[in-house]
Amino acid sequence: MGPLKLIIFDCDSTLSAIEGIDELARTRGPEVHARVEAMTRDAMDGKIPVEEVFARRLAIIRPSRANVAAVSRLYVAQVEPTARATIAQLKAAGWTPLILSGGFRPAIAPMAQYLGIARVEAVDLFFDAAGDFAGFDEKFPTTRSGGKTAYIAELKREPSPARTVMVGDGVSDLETSPVVDDFVGFGRYLERAKVKAGAQHFIYSLAELPALLQ
Repeated sequence: MGPLKLIIFDCDSTLSAIEGIDELARTRGPEVHARVEAMTRDAMDGKIPVEEVFARRLAIIRPSRANVAAVSRLYVAQVEPTARATIAQLKAAGWTPLILSGGFRPAIAPMAQYLGIARVEAVDLFFDAAGDFAGFDEKFPTTRSGGKTAYIAELKREPSPARTVMVGDGVSDLETSPVVDDFVGFGRYLERAKVKAGAQHFIYSLAELPALLQ
């Protein structure tokens, strides 16, 4: 085995077309969906800090275990069309893929398995015996601004990878630039001017990654 090379993917609007929190909101009707979608957009555009909306969105939605399972199926149904082949190619070239997301681990895990990604770092949700919402892991780094950056800095101390690359569409992904070797902005689903301007590379298909990382 060669030196560890880490490729870290954002999940929503990167590995899949959907924003999981917005789809959870949709299960609660159009009014809740519109409110939550606006909050998500402002946070992803960097207009308001993530921590300002994180708990508030979940308090509005209160997603059940069944809602989360429905959204996990959507992630797979709307997966980025080149993601599975690209990840297989990257793994063959010695890269270790990882998902780092402000989304929810139980919703993302089935897609990660489908894509062949063993490690998912995302926010845990808790349910009571009836499957109703009982809270979330408030300590997980991605529930606040700068959380992805802090997490990657910690991660790099652990196995000390030879190379670390982050791929994502949002401002929280762009924030990781100082702690990764390359930041690749992604614009297939949403092209954010701030992310495009700050990225070392900007792509519209994950299939562009293997050649870019050679």
